[in-house]
Amino acid sequence: MAQPRTESVTLTTDRLVLRAPRESDVDAVFAACQDAEIQRWTVVPSPYRREDAEFFVRDLAPEGWRTGGNRIWCVFERGSGALVGSQGLVLRPHDPGCAEVGWWAAKEFRGRGYTVEAARAVARYGLRDLGLRRLEWHAYVGNDGSRAVAEKVGFRFEGTLRSYAEQRGVFHDAWVASLLASDPA
Repeated sequence: MAQPRTESVTLTTDRLVLRAPRESDVDAVFAACQDAEIQRWTVVPSPYRREDAEFFVRDLAPEGWRTGGNRIWCVFERGSGALVGSQGLVLRPHDPGCAEVGWWAAKEFRGRGYTVEAARAVARYGLRDLGLRRLEWHAYVGNDGSRAVAEKVGFRFEGTLRSYAEQRGVFHDAWVASLLASDPA
């Protein structure tokens, strides 16, 4: 079962480095989250202000790692060091064997398989290293890009949750899929 951590964990893949956000990432996070698609499909504030990027880097991510309840990574291309996206793993307080995953990708890096590669690393970390039995992915209905990533990672579609996911005061229908520790790799 997952235990709280007091320090962040860095994950690596062939092309990527996933690490906790740092102060030096504020500008890149701010720039990436100006994208209308990130604001449309995620819970980031809209409009996205510099203060929002500062909160993400200085408060949300460090507190999530400190408590172990919300592990947030910035995803970087190994060769260039460019920010390609973000990944998150949020534990469920009512079900410590389960966590929700989520991601966003900077628009200039979409379509290269980076989000799939990063999500696989996060899934391995959650299921193997943390010993979780279930990962859940949720997305607003219509977010076909996120759904394609989830399917490529191996998440199995479970259905549509009506009026489930709140975004800026409005509830939306959401897709749900899961990946179990017992699923074939």
